[in-house]
Amino acid sequence: MRTGFSSSFPLRRARVHEVCGPGAFAFAAIAAASATGPVIWVREGWLADSVNPVALARFFDPARLLLALGKDQTDSLAIAEEALKDGAAPFVVVEVTRPLDLREGRRLQLAAKAGRATGLCLIPEGMGSNAAETRWRATPLFDPGARDSTLMRWESIKNKSGTLGAWHVRWNEETRHLNVVSPAGERPGSADLPG
Repeated sequence: MRTGFSSSFPLRRARVHEVCGPGAFAFAAIAAASATGPVIWVREGWLADSVNPVALARFFDPARLLLALGKDQTDSLAIAEEALKDGAAPFVVVEVTRPLDLREGRRLQLAAKAGRATGLCLIPEGMGSNAAETRWRATPLFDPGARDSTLMRWESIKNKSGTLGAWHVRWNEETRHLNVVSPAGERPGSADLPG
């Protein structure tokens, strides 16, 4: 079953969702921008890269970001669970490096429900949990007619409410809104483009 984008995004509140793919970080930033209040971003401290709050400024005020580092995934999941359960931050992102088992996924769902917070797990491809409300694949797309590279394909690959779909989206930095756009070959004037 396919439905409109607005029935799938923004992400359902009081639930935990997942995203994978090379555009997962941008997906998380845009999803966090749709929330109000603080955003808690949880990751394992041993990871070589880091979250740069200034880079997130094009999506939301970096002063809203609270970064938490766990020593390993077990510690990171415990931090995320407590943050979701507390509910003081309406949006919690957790980066995972290994598959979540059903118990871990279910604990996160119960915590999100208790705190009325939204959770988002950034997962490696193929490492999703059965407990996730939705799972998305985010991929950047080349757009020959654009001045920037913000065009992305967001695909809903799992949804417990039964709706799946794929959309081309572009973040509008000026308005700080997400625009759903037609695929490149279906836009007005695209017949004139080479290829």
